[in-house]
Amino acid sequence: MKKVKKFLGLLLVLTMVSALVAACGKNNNEETSSPSASNSTSPEASKAAEKPAAGKGSVYFLNFKPEIAEVYEKIAKDYEAETGVKVKVVTAASGTYETTLKSEIAKSDAPTIFQINGPVGYGNWKDYTADLKGTKLYEYLSDKSLAVTSGEGVYGIPYVVEGYGIIYNDAVMKKYFSLADKAVSISAATEINNFATLKAVVEDMTAKKDQLGIKGVFSSTSLNAGEQWRWQSHLANLPLYYEFKDQPGFDSTVLAGLASNEISFKYGANFKNTFDLYINNSVTKPGLLGSKSVDDSMAEFALGQSAMVQNGNWAWGQINGVEGNVVKSEDIKFLPIYTGVAGEETQGLAIGTENYLSINSKASADNQAASIAFLEWLFSSDKGKSYVSKDLGFIAPFNTFSDSEKPADPLAKEVSNWMGKGLTSVAWTFAAFPSEDFKNYFGDALLEYAQGNKTWDEVTTIVKDSWKSEKEKTKK
Repeated sequence: MKKVKKFLGLLLVLTMVSALVAACGKNNNEETSSPSASNSTSPEASKAAEKPAAGKGSVYFLNFKPEIAEVYEKIAKDYEAETGVKVKVVTAASGTYETTLKSEIAKSDAPTIFQINGPVGYGNWKDYTADLKGTKLYEYLSDKSLAVTSGEGVYGIPYVVEGYGIIYNDAVMKKYFSLADKAVSISAATEINNFATLKAVVEDMTAKKDQLGIKGVFSSTSLNAGEQWRWQSHLANLPLYYEFKDQPGFDSTVLAGLASNEISFKYGANFKNTFDLYINNSVTKPGLLGSKSVDDSMAEFALGQSAMVQNGNWAWGQINGVEGNVVKSEDIKFLPIYTGVAGEETQGLAIGTENYLSINSKASADNQAASIAFLEWLFSSDKGKSYVSKDLGFIAPFNTFSDSEKPADPLAKEVSNWMGKGLTSVAWTFAAFPSEDFKNYFGDALLEYAQGNKTWDEVTTIVKDSWKSEKEKTKK
């Protein structure tokens, strides 16, 4: 998760400097403005989804992940041997992707496949992105809301994702649901689909924690300085996602957030719903949470002291690596973070990425078609999917992957399964948060609230005021 935290810090710096989003973990895509070009809609683009004959058209893939360059080169050789279509892979040096793309895109032999980092990246490169709506690649997406869209067009396809929500130990949950005196009518954790039901289950489990053999339903809400990111970024994502989703005229909640100089914190009460549930049904008393770290929280879950913890799919390594871990991989499950928003029964996990594939609309029709065909092969053929899951190690957001073809760890499987449920994933809107300071002000206020030193109204004021003041700093 340290990689994710580094990404968030870098992302927000770039947002302030150039309103651009950087990539998670090892993503080196640093979007700035693209070279000038004419409108992206072209006769070539309209033909892009046509399949090429063997050897017709070629592919030039500009990769920005040096650590997997050798894998892509092997993929390219295998594909050429199978189809006769030439695939050239060029990998930008670490931290130079944007510079390399600017240079290469201006050449006559320009990249036919390149990568953007989401809606902000699309805004910078829209003159070079072909509409992929009519392609099989787009149809393969398990959750089409993850694509980068504008109007009716689709211009960026995510190819690797991460997700977070409420992780639960199903062994403890089954023990609870088997109790004759449980206070709820449902019979399994999979039937929880809104905050009211979650709250009823959690509070009844707290009352019966001795019977269940746990110290608290939730692991400690880590509010130590530097350990608050699960709340001031990930949990805070929910109310601001819904606030920006309400704003008309934007193709993404990230763009709506970047355009917002002020926030109303309209769904602040919903944030409070879940935060209160966490701290009042915890292994640790609210007033002591300022001493707790993420490692403490994950260890509590791994040792069977809690039944639930908010975190992402990256947490499997933290759970499995704890000495004395008692949680079996088959019992590791996800729930969405429910907050009481109307209609949340159709809400999925918070799914995000900064890794999107785009097709160069300025390339020839043959090369566009060849490039699309290559990507469709990579994410649908047996050989391509094996490369994706085993060698590239991606959680690929496509319905072409069977359970046996998905990454092996249980939380990665859960992310894939949730994307296939037909629900609406919550976009990673924290990409629009104005600064690291904003998040820290938010997190510090939450600690004081948990300790009883601030009211919720005071927290709300701090959140709204700090958003406004940090936004003003970005304009100077």
